[in-house]
Amino acid sequence: MSTVTITAADINKLRQATGAGMMDCRKALTETNGDFEAAIDWLRKQGQKVAAKRSDREAKEGVIIAKTSADNKTGFVVCISCETDFVSKNADFVAFAQTIADAAVANNVKSAEELSEVVINGSKVADMINDKLAAIGEKIGIAKFERVEAPYVASYIHGAYRMGVLVGLSTEAAEAGKDVAMQIAAMNPLAVDANSIPAETIERERAIVVDTMKADPKMAGKPDDMIAKIAEGKLNAFFKENNLLGQAFVKDGSITVEAYLKNAGNVTVTGFKRVALG
Repeated sequence: MSTVTITAADINKLRQATGAGMMDCRKALTETNGDFEAAIDWLRKQGQKVAAKRSDREAKEGVIIAKTSADNKTGFVVCISCETDFVSKNADFVAFAQTIADAAVANNVKSAEELSEVVINGSKVADMINDKLAAIGEKIGIAKFERVEAPYVASYIHGAYRMGVLVGLSTEAAEAGKDVAMQIAAMNPLAVDANSIPAETIERERAIVVDTMKADPKMAGKPDDMIAKIAEGKLNAFFKENNLLGQAFVKDGSITVEAYLKNAGNVTVTGFKRVALG
């Protein structure tokens, strides 16, 4: 029995994150005592194909700018959040976000906190944000900040400033960088390769697969070792779909991203960041 009060706001948040129905979200939160991430897992274990969003990389509305330094060795993604798309689509607000992103590049900042202290034309970024908040009447801020360093960094902004991608490469390769950044935007990989997927993510996925299979009437009576073997097969498919190098290349589905990069001159991906609005 849950000891936590489940509010309508909690239910709506889970609905927005997963696309599941209201009653299912209420049940999931009740069963998990209000634990948001556990509620997502609970829904998945019931066989629901939820759109489990990664809240650590997303904001509701705002403008996302992805830029690189002049030498293309450092990339920055800055998300200036706001409450409504009316504001995020405003040309003045987009220009405001561009100014802050330019300051991040010019001052080679390492964090959102450092960016807040940068001075632009005599004013700190933090003060500029407060002034803008007062002017437009919406809560705004530096919602996300990401940085990538590599021998060559490519940046990509998708849509109307709704997603920004940085990809670090082992060598200068502008075309490959753009193609891989677009791949990351479209396919949202978890890691560069299968070995880089965090162990906790793998164990979480394994538990979901096993529990889902055990709940399937068709698997009733099957020994645990058989279920485990089938689960590993499903996990292998998960690895392929969620690691960048193993994914089918979006511009040519007959080859993987790894093969594309090899053909492009044995280019290596050193890392990437993908930031999207919710």
